[in-house]
Amino acid sequence: MTAKAVLAYSGGLDTSVAIGWIAEQTGAEVIALAVDVGQGGEDLDTIKARALACGAASAEVVDARDEFAAEYCMPALAANALYMDRYPLVSALSRPVIVKHLARVARETGASLVAHGCTGKGNDQVRFEAGLAALAPEVKVFAPVRDSGMTRDKSIAFAEEKGLPISVTSRSPYSIDQNVWGRSCETGHLEDIWNAPQPDVYGYTDDPALGRPAEEIVISFEHGLPVALDGEARTPLQMITDLNRIAGAHGIGRIDMVEDRLVGIKSREIYEAPGAMVLITAHSELESVCVERDLARFKRQAEQRWTELVYDGLWYSPLKQALDAFMTQASANVTGDVRLTLHAGRAVVTGRRSPAALYDYSLATYDSGDTFDQQLAKGFVELWGLPSKIAADRDRKLAG
Repeated sequence: MTAKAVLAYSGGLDTSVAIGWIAEQTGAEVIALAVDVGQGGEDLDTIKARALACGAASAEVVDARDEFAAEYCMPALAANALYMDRYPLVSALSRPVIVKHLARVARETGASLVAHGCTGKGNDQVRFEAGLAALAPEVKVFAPVRDSGMTRDKSIAFAEEKGLPISVTSRSPYSIDQNVWGRSCETGHLEDIWNAPQPDVYGYTDDPALGRPAEEIVISFEHGLPVALDGEARTPLQMITDLNRIAGAHGIGRIDMVEDRLVGIKSREIYEAPGAMVLITAHSELESVCVERDLARFKRQAEQRWTELVYDGLWYSPLKQALDAFMTQASANVTGDVRLTLHAGRAVVTGRRSPAALYDYSLATYDSGDTFDQQLAKGFVELWGLPSKIAADRDRKLAG
């Protein structure tokens, strides 16, 4: 019986060549799997036809955009996930949903091998393989670029030798990955971290210096999830897509950073995530109104750990799953509206309201109507500072 291999297929040169390469190296027939997470470009039928033309025994395409937005982007929003306080986990979020479908297809077809096109220098190899270890531990993973020396030069030569129906001449100077949640761009002139990004780096955002008039929007949340934009109901996918367009026109969501990769090297990355950054800005602001102080303090610590786990490829780990349950509970009262002004690369919160608000005007005001009993504060302050006072007295005596 011929062995089977499921390949995470993008439709590009490397994974198209990998179909025949894997067959030659392993003797397995290749099942190409393309997962649409909102990366744009060619339609799924075209990608499927190319996979078959490049020698795949069969090909499956999955429109996972709604699934990705609801089941992967929304948990990231609940955690206000920003790696190194800046990166909204663009690529890191899409890998687990691809892994989920790779494991499913491997199980359905009886494949003993799963392949991906990652290099040995990036984070994605870890994300694919750690995810597969959790969901399909019985399969063996093959990475042609990393494990078999499938360099770009060899890929081009292989494609020409086999007459594969793919372009081998045009090549972007950048390595680009994009999905519904955002877009990443690296390599080319960006590898010199002194170089400023050229205009052709950007694809999701307009230049914030263009002078577009300011625009006001209102995002409504229920239990931490965005449900309406300017009073009109939106699914998670619709919300992110609309905000990518609206906020992207104002140049919002551009991030230029030197990032600490999981493999230990630093990498210069350009990200664009207009919808994600607006949603995180609005969501965290509404939390400041609705979440009690100690819960909010602990949640900020949990958010950082959640983000690190996902960045490090541990979406399916027990700790990540437990933290998901915590984020859901912490979001129970995060319901209300946030008003933002979008202008010149910035999303600025100008208003917030909630039926679950912990903000009490009569306690907060300094004008007439103040119900806060200031006389209680004197004793509170004395007791709060008492441990420090006692310790300071001890230190003075010992130093005496």
